[in-house]
Amino acid sequence: MTDENKQAEAPKAEATPAGAPAELTINDLNAIKTIIDVASTRGAFRANELEAVGKVFNKLNTFLESVTPKQPEGEQAPAQAPAQAPADQGAQQPAQPAQ
Repeated sequence: MTDENKQAEAPKAEATPAGAPAELTINDLNAIKTIIDVASTRGAFRANELEAVGKVFNKLNTFLESVTPKQPEGEQAPAQAPAQAPADQGAQQPAQPAQ
């Protein structure tokens, strides 16, 4: 890539206006947790990377558990149900033929 191309792409990298702080919400962190889980299930990480990925995942999970309000037993928060289930569960396990 030439210097001209790098300079042309630089303004695109700024997603927020100058002076405005970047916003990261609990929903964003839940999405990141799901992405890490799906990526590790699909084998996106090398064996030597798994320890670091696991540590970050556990740290993120602990933080999310500490900031998420506890639900009484038997109730499930509607906002959490989609975030915990991967978007394409059917693709993770092949269908079993009937015996």
